[in-house]
Amino acid sequence: MHGNAFEPIQIPAWVWDRDESRETLKNRDMAGLFNLAVKYAGASQIRISAATGIAQGRVSQLIRGQRQITDLEVFERVATGLGLPDHARMLLGLAPLDITSPNGNSDDEHQEQTRELVARIEAAAAIDPAMVMILTTDTNNLRLLDRRLGSVAIAEKMRAQISQIRRAHHHAVRPGIRAQLAHVLSETAALAGWQAIDTCALNDAWDHHESAIAAGHEADDAAVLAYARGQQAYVLVDLGRPAEAAEVICHVRATYDRRVPGHLRTWLAAAEAEAAAILGDEMACRTALDQAAALLPGDEADASLPYLALNAHHLARWRGNCLVHFGDPETVEDLRSALAGMDGTFNRAEAGLRCDLAHALLAMGEADAAQPHLYRAEHLATMTGSRRQGRRVHELRQALTRATR
Repeated sequence: MHGNAFEPIQIPAWVWDRDESRETLKNRDMAGLFNLAVKYAGASQIRISAATGIAQGRVSQLIRGQRQITDLEVFERVATGLGLPDHARMLLGLAPLDITSPNGNSDDEHQEQTRELVARIEAAAAIDPAMVMILTTDTNNLRLLDRRLGSVAIAEKMRAQISQIRRAHHHAVRPGIRAQLAHVLSETAALAGWQAIDTCALNDAWDHHESAIAAGHEADDAAVLAYARGQQAYVLVDLGRPAEAAEVICHVRATYDRRVPGHLRTWLAAAEAEAAAILGDEMACRTALDQAAALLPGDEADASLPYLALNAHHLARWRGNCLVHFGDPETVEDLRSALAGMDGTFNRAEAGLRCDLAHALLAMGEADAAQPHLYRAEHLATMTGSRRQGRRVHELRQALTRATR
C-alpha cells in the first residue's frame, strides 16, 4: 500500500546494505535515493514531499535528474524523512544520530567513513592561495558566461563549481585558506542566487543567498556580505513583498555603507531606489537615485568587486527602470542613453533595459516605437533563458495589444 501523504516512509533496513544503495548514498544521488523510496516503500512523490519538506514539483525534477541538491540542511531533511539508519546517513556525508554507535553494527563502515574523511581533509590541505585564485577565476568566467548566455546554458558548470568550493571549504583546516574559500563560496553562491531569481526559482534563490551570507560572515568581508544580503532582497521583491525588501536594503546600507567600496555603496543606493519605486514612493526613490549618482566613483570598475558591473550607463539604466513607474518624461532619454553605452555582452541586462524602454514608450502612447524594443527583449530573454524578463515581455505584449486595438 502507498499510504497517505503523512505516513512515515519505511524502507526496509536491508536495502541500505545493498551495494547499489551504498553507491547511491556515496554519490548523493537524489534521483536514486527517491527511487529506492518508491520501489521499497511504495512512496509517492506527494509522500516524499511531505516527508522531506521539498516541494512536489522539485521532487519530480530531482527524480528526473533535472535538479541537484547541494545544501547540507536539505540532505538532513531527506535523511530524516526517509528514515536513514546511521550507517546510511554517514555514507550520505551526515553525522550519525546515535553518537555512541556512529556506525550501527559495522566496524568496517566506520573505518571506511574515517578513511573518506581523512582523504577529504588531505585533499583540502593541498589547496593553497594559487588554487583559491584558480577557483576565483573559474567563478568569474562563469559570471561572464552568465551575462552572455544566461544561467540555463551553464547550469551544470555552476553546480559543479559550487560543489567543489563547498567541499573544499567544508574540509579546510588552515584558517587563512578557509577564510579565502569562504570568500569565493560567498561570491559563487550569490551568483547562483541571482541566476535562480532570473529563472524564478525563488526558494533556491533564497537558499543560495543564505549560503552566501553565512560564507560572507566566515570570510569576515563586509563587501561580499552586504552584497549577498542586498541581493537577497530581490527575492522578497519577486515574492510581492517590496516593503520588506526596502527594509532589508535600508538596514544593509545603514550597517555597511561606510565599510564598503564606492561602487557597492552606489549599488545599494540604487537598489533602495528600485524598492521605493515599486512601493510608489517617488520622493524616496529620487533621493536614493541622487545619492547613488553622487556616490558613483569615476573608475569604470573596482577589481575587488568582480560581481558588480556598474558605471554611468548602468546607473542610467537603473534610473530609467525606477522612474518609469512614475511616468517621468526623462525616462526614455535616460534609457536610450544607457542603451547606447551598454556593453554588448550584457544580454540579460539589455533584455531588462529594452523592457523598460518599451514600458516608457507605451506610457507615452508610442506603441509603434515600443514594438522593436519589445521584440529584441523577447529574443534576448529567450536566448538567455530568463523567465523573469520573459514574464515582463508577456505583460508588455498584452499592454501593446491593448494599445493598438
